Amino acid sequence: MNNLKLGVEVVSAHDLMPKDGQGSSSPYVELHFDGQRFRTTTKEKDLDPVWNETFYFNISDPNNLHNLTLDVYVYNNIKNNNSKSFLGKVRLTSTSFVPHCDAAVFHYPLEKRGIFSRVKGELGLKVFIADDPSVKSLNPLPSVEPCHHMDNNSHTQQIPNLVQNSFSKEKAEKRRTFHHLPKNFDHSQKPVIYGIDEMRSESQAPKVFQMRSGSSFYPTDYELKETSPFLGGGQVVGGRVIPGKQPASTYDLVEKMQFLFVRVVKARDLRSVDITGSVDPYVEVRLGNYRGVTKHFEKTQNPEWNDVFAFSRDRVQSSMLDVVVKDKNLVKDDFVGFVRLDLHEIPTRVPPDSPLAPEWYRLADKKGEKTKGELMLAVWFGTQADEAFPNAWHSDAATPTVSSTYIRSKVYHSPRLWYVRVNIIEAQDLVVSDKTRFPEAYVKVQIGNQVLKTRTVQARNMNSFWNEELMFVAAEPFEDHLILMVEDRVGPGKDETIGKVIIPLSTVPKRADDRSVHSRWFNIEKATVIDGDQIKKDKFSSRVHLRICLDGGYHVLDESTQYSSDLRPTAKQLWKPPIGMLELGILDADGLHPMKTRDGKGTSDTYCVAKYGHKWIRTRTIVDSLSPKYNEQYTWEVYDPATVLTVGVFDNNHLVPDGTKDTKIGKIRIRISTLQTGRVYTHTYPLLVLHPSGVKKMGELHLAIRFSCTSMADMMYLYSRPLLPKMHYIRPLTVTQLEMLRHQAVSIVAARLSRAEPPLRKEVVEYMTDVDSHLWSMRRSKANFFRVMSVFSGLLSVSKWFGEVCAWRNPITTVLVHILFVMLVCFPELILPTVFLYMFVIGLWNFRYRPNSPPHMNTKISYADSVSPDELDEEFDSFPSSRASEIVRYRYDRLRSVAGRMQTVVGDMATQFERVQAVVSWRDPHATIIFMAFCLVAALVFYVTPFRVMALSFGFYLMRHPRFRHRLPAVPINFFRRLPARSDTML
Repeated sequence: MNNLKLGVEVVSAHDLMPKDGQGSSSPYVELHFDGQRFRTTTKEKDLDPVWNETFYFNISDPNNLHNLTLDVYVYNNIKNNNSKSFLGKVRLTSTSFVPHCDAAVFHYPLEKRGIFSRVKGELGLKVFIADDPSVKSLNPLPSVEPCHHMDNNSHTQQIPNLVQNSFSKEKAEKRRTFHHLPKNFDHSQKPVIYGIDEMRSESQAPKVFQMRSGSSFYPTDYELKETSPFLGGGQVVGGRVIPGKQPASTYDLVEKMQFLFVRVVKARDLRSVDITGSVDPYVEVRLGNYRGVTKHFEKTQNPEWNDVFAFSRDRVQSSMLDVVVKDKNLVKDDFVGFVRLDLHEIPTRVPPDSPLAPEWYRLADKKGEKTKGELMLAVWFGTQADEAFPNAWHSDAATPTVSSTYIRSKVYHSPRLWYVRVNIIEAQDLVVSDKTRFPEAYVKVQIGNQVLKTRTVQARNMNSFWNEELMFVAAEPFEDHLILMVEDRVGPGKDETIGKVIIPLSTVPKRADDRSVHSRWFNIEKATVIDGDQIKKDKFSSRVHLRICLDGGYHVLDESTQYSSDLRPTAKQLWKPPIGMLELGILDADGLHPMKTRDGKGTSDTYCVAKYGHKWIRTRTIVDSLSPKYNEQYTWEVYDPATVLTVGVFDNNHLVPDGTKDTKIGKIRIRISTLQTGRVYTHTYPLLVLHPSGVKKMGELHLAIRFSCTSMADMMYLYSRPLLPKMHYIRPLTVTQLEMLRHQAVSIVAARLSRAEPPLRKEVVEYMTDVDSHLWSMRRSKANFFRVMSVFSGLLSVSKWFGEVCAWRNPITTVLVHILFVMLVCFPELILPTVFLYMFVIGLWNFRYRPNSPPHMNTKISYADSVSPDELDEEFDSFPSSRASEIVRYRYDRLRSVAGRMQTVVGDMATQFERVQAVVSWRDPHATIIFMAFCLVAALVFYVTPFRVMALSFGFYLMRHPRFRHRLPAVPINFFRRLPARSDTML
């Protein structure tokens, strides 16, 4: 019995000719073989249809197979008149019929039926011979009726168990619709085989799968939200301030917060309530449930405190203020006296009024009768604009376990940093302990924790020559000394100190340009131990030749140049006047995650830190609140618009003794150049932090920002100036030097600010300056790669559009491009005006789509929403790694794989450039001869032919109609790809 069948899988078609008059087609495929005919389904309005349908033809006479052909026709279905139009055909002979194990999908170019046929595109087919008895014979289409006119009942008798006897017209339409499964579909399942019976017997509605790309999804919760708060200057609507009824104050970017201020100045003639006759007084200020306490003095009746207490007026729970003086005791404090004030009688102070003068109040005993002693107080209502606000004890930041110093708002100034350039030239008359050998000398230079060494040089005549420059960072005031130690490499791991030189940095000359600094000889001091404690310094003839200076012409980078907040040089004489003022109002935070547990519930003790230029600010710490309200306003002078303001939120972990490091909650960056001058930006910024478990939103920070420009002309002029001071271009530093010096600068700034009161701790400074941004991260590498791809997406779009023009996808557009090309060639003086006018029109068109809010942290650009857990664990790993050896080995292998792909790309680029060099290098004599002959002919042709004619000819050839194109690569491309490269000579 003959079981041979010819299987044909119709896969897809590509770039079909539009035939419906609307730029599209509704194609289907007909297959003809050995008197049998099958037809696929119709794909509506699709020039790149995908079928994936398989048909089997019966082979009547296997011996006659070599004389049979398979004819495949592609038609456009015209519904209006139930007709069809020809889109192309493919004819395959018996040489294309192979066993199923050897079959593959081939894309055949569509052929014309006649000389006037309009055909383009290709058809993907897989043709094979099957000898499987399980494959049923399929009933072909009748030779006279098309598929969509056939009667359904003629086939239901053959398969009564599969289908019903009649179908409605709607169900027939559904049966002809095929939906593609998503990519993650299980390919191990048996593919569906479509014959004419199976196509007509489909009674179930197909399943529709909707696919969403995870990378294109951006949570709305991570977006910036514009607000319209009522601030001190009025309500902000769309960036404009609508003045209110009350006069505006100097703090017009924050909400007015009313406070009751109590200044406890001093006391006199306090009565003694102790049997010893002395008193250890302190003052307790009570307002409802709030209680503020001053420090106590021992054995004095006339103490002076000068402390200020601030109580939020919104939280006032009493109409009376009690100021109680007590005597400090070990067991129980004694009552000395008190002053009671009615809040309705307290005046209101409005800056810039002078401070309220304090008054003497007689103390009263517990019965309310006047007693001995007086207390000097000043009590008034005010706002956060009051000068007493920063140093005051605040009721919303009150905690009995820590001094109010650690929770106050403060302004810090980072030290002025200098680059120290040490040029070690030579050393003479070195004296070593072993006279029988030549010393192998090197110099070790140290400033604070910074240590660098020169190379080791053998001194054959007891003189060594290095001429090396070493760079360090120093901060004013110069507390550290420059220490140079000349050492002798006696053996492996064994060095002997020859002597040292100590130079105070305050004596080092400063320079603001690249002028030469005079070198000096310094005597080397040799330290010898006489006893156990005494050290004798011998001055002898050994000396070292140095050139040292403090370079003030550089800007010492303590931040990354991509988001630096200051670009001025160190030397003040090079500073330019400011171009504007930046005002920041830190309003409040909302929805913060609890960072600690207190009294059985989650809470946070948060404060904000902002950095711009040399000025750091820190708000007061709001204790035990997940929705803190700060309402503090700060200002900075702006010297360059290409700078960035950084604001971070932290949880204060030092409210208890021996607290851990402050926890980062999140930060935002705002580039000044993206702000419109004079506009008030009021937005809530999402606080996004990358954790080992993924990106998390820790809350929202509400800010008000305004950039005011003093001179628009000066700001525009800065766009023509270099970004960094000129010393960075005259004597540039290497990337390695900049990274090392930046790390040292951050360490110095963190050490200085941690010594302030309250301290701005090291973890805060490092997080604000992104000190670890230079470390390897697979996530950042992928993010930077996709950033590069997005930049080139515009060029790719233009290239794709030009490809469609050359392919005559839209004939009208192609004709217009031809006309424009002819005009530009005939009038070349219009090329540049046309290009610049086009760019102007693009910018004018994009003006309506300009952003109305500052940019913020984007998880999609950062590739934080689709990063794998292992990549995050690698990013948060310490340096050097603390993970197990198996994990480190796996990550190393992965890094080698990535580096291998990069190596391949770099090698391919090198190959292309080497092929260009090989054209005239005679490495391939035949290729060089061909190229020389072409150049000679081209020179003659270009000499006798006008340039415009050649340009027009080349343009028309490049944009020729697809009918005159060939699918194979062009001759110049084939010639170029055959040129030799040096890749075959590499090991």
